[in-house]
Amino acid sequence: MNSNHTHFNHEKLEVYQLSLQFIEWLNPLWNRIRRNKNIADQLDRASISVPLKLAEGNGKSYPKDRRRYFEIARGSALECSSCLDVITIKRLLNKEDVVEGQSLLLSIVKMTTKLSQSALNKISEDKFPTAMTHVNKYIS
Repeated sequence: MNSNHTHFNHEKLEVYQLSLQFIEWLNPLWNRIRRNKNIADQLDRASISVPLKLAEGNGKSYPKDRRRYFEIARGSALECSSCLDVITIKRLLNKEDVVEGQSLLLSIVKMTTKLSQSALNKISEDKFPTAMTHVNKYIS
């Protein structure tokens, strides 16, 4: 994806771009992974879920909704990591083959955790607007 031509806010998220990079990283490995249809299908669904939920969550107006979708994206990234573990145990790929993918997933999990936490903080601000307004007055 060309970052010079972003049209939607989610395309500006680094974590969204990383999730697409993970899917691209998987492309040359599919022939080896597909030898086990169940795990291949699971990994395919989970990997696709990450950018879809990030985009959907980023488009939500309410912090609780945003957080829920970011948590789903995080869960899907963790599921991808687990799939890669199973794939190595089943010897469809070697541990060395999945290092880059696991590294991408770790970054995605960290970033989605921060996005989720940020949405949670926004929920807290919404619950106690006068207290946060008072605090924010001194922070600014």
